[in-house]
Amino acid sequence: MHARSTLIALALLAAGASAQANDLLDQLKEKAGAAASSQGGSSSGSALGNLGFKMPSIGSSTIGSAAGVLQYCVKNNYLGGDAASVKDKLLAKITGQKQQEKNFESGAKGLLKGGDGKTLNMKILSSKVKEKACDYVLKNATSLI
Repeated sequence: MHARSTLIALALLAAGASAQANDLLDQLKEKAGAAASSQGGSSSGSALGNLGFKMPSIGSSTIGSAAGVLQYCVKNNYLGGDAASVKDKLLAKITGQKQQEKNFESGAKGLLKGGDGKTLNMKILSSKVKEKACDYVLKNATSLI
């Protein structure tokens, strides 16, 4: 049943009905998260709520990406307060490091690259999930300062 729903969502995307497809995909993610939680899935650590997927790990090798995502989150009003300050402190650590600067550019476009090889495209998430993801990045990036 889930595979059929996924195929329908992909067909909607291909047909140009991206808003409807995104809504359907969000619903599928929520259902998958609820199923994982009811089967003993973790909702702590780097899991994002009960959505059934893990966030990319953030560490010293991903400072640029984290700083970029913080910029994305602040720019799009998902974070305020000291998020900009944390971003600036992270940027100061990566100045002159070309790969980290490239990661910053990707992060500023909403693409979080983790040290564990996982990547998260913030643009495809619902607003509610983006807020949680931004909070996750801020919390973990603060420990890198």
